Amino acid sequence: MRDFLKIYVPVVLLIVAGFGLAYHFVNPAPPRTVRIAAGPEQGAYMESAKRYREILARDGITLEVLATSGSIQNLQLLQMPVNGVDVAFVQGGTAREDTPGLMSLASVFFEPLWVFVRQDAPSRYLTDLKGQRLAVGIEGSGTRALALQLLAASGVAEHVTLLPIGGDEAVQAILVGKADAAFFVTARPLPQLAPLFRTKGIHLMSLAQADALAQRFRFLSKVVLPEGRLDLAANIPARDVVLVAPAAALVAKDTLHPAIIDRFIQAANEVHGGGQLFSDPDEFPSSRFIDIPMSPDAARDLRSGPTFFRRHLPFWAANLTERFLVMLVPLLTLLIPFTRFAPAIYRWQVRRRIMRRYRMLRRIEEQTAKAQSTADRDRALEQLRALEDEVEELHVPTGHADGLYLLRTHIRFIRQIIETGRGMEYLEGSTLKRNSGN
Repeated sequence: MRDFLKIYVPVVLLIVAGFGLAYHFVNPAPPRTVRIAAGPEQGAYMESAKRYREILARDGITLEVLATSGSIQNLQLLQMPVNGVDVAFVQGGTAREDTPGLMSLASVFFEPLWVFVRQDAPSRYLTDLKGQRLAVGIEGSGTRALALQLLAASGVAEHVTLLPIGGDEAVQAILVGKADAAFFVTARPLPQLAPLFRTKGIHLMSLAQADALAQRFRFLSKVVLPEGRLDLAANIPARDVVLVAPAAALVAKDTLHPAIIDRFIQAANEVHGGGQLFSDPDEFPSSRFIDIPMSPDAARDLRSGPTFFRRHLPFWAANLTERFLVMLVPLLTLLIPFTRFAPAIYRWQVRRRIMRRYRMLRRIEEQTAKAQSTADRDRALEQLRALEDEVEELHVPTGHADGLYLLRTHIRFIRQIIETGRGMEYLEGSTLKRNSGN
């Protein structure tokens, strides 16, 4: 038993150490609470975030939804080290080139730029807005950021009056004549923009330079709102309207747990995968139309779908299983060679204990052969008795008992030689010399 413990206890300790080391490096359990920065209360970001909250709640994940002014504030919250958010909706084109610590999970829908103008004849160019009062969205909103980019590119930014209002306030401003034009970025124009579609003298701008704008600003895509698409009975709009649209993206801190990333991708599939106003079914969520580099975990989920365990097990059970399997790899790496070599080492250890007594027996045999007197033989006999007592206390596994019994036989054989006083000539041909090796 002692030999067994000497071999296998270190093996078990090494395996436990390997398991602990793997646990140290494996991802911790996913958090149960996640914060997301949405947008204004009536916007598409907020609507989507609330649906995500319902979906994640099925897996026991609490999604805290934070109302914000829009994409710029969302990015600021993402980059806050404390009291920020884990995930946010971000409008394409609003992220700076340098966004350390952030990653994209997916683009989720197009959100076109809607430009309404108070003119008798529909406008087709942004340059037509020169000298007018423009409601371009509040500070921190993606609408304002995009409007300023396009106005600057069209050369009219310094020739207009910018009104820092957006949403319902901008709708009312253009309706009552406090603004000559209003910019909105939204994937859901109704019901918020419905009064502007139905008011005589207010027109939705169809951008004649949409292709040029999409080529210049790579985060923009050209989209077309077909005649009658919003209301067939009232024929709204009354003609095809060409718009440009950034894509809304889910952006997260690069520390977001992979299992939470998977849940967000699945929620995005459920919310946006069926197609929307400007997208076909299965077009979103997508790894296209993003400004910030993709998360490798999100890219894999978009490409291959959820893992086997996440498809067939509840969320927490799947996550626990996957974490255990990750820890099992180094465990098996240690276990396989140990289970292969430990038995051989154990056998060698037991065999070594028997062979050590054989070496002692050999020395007694040699002393007996050289004995010149009765006293010499008595000393050899005394040593043999001590060895015999030691062997009697020796315990070996049943599988190795043959070696122990053979050792006892040889001890009795040497005792017989000593007690009968037979000489070295007999010892030289003895079975012990042929069987004991060294």
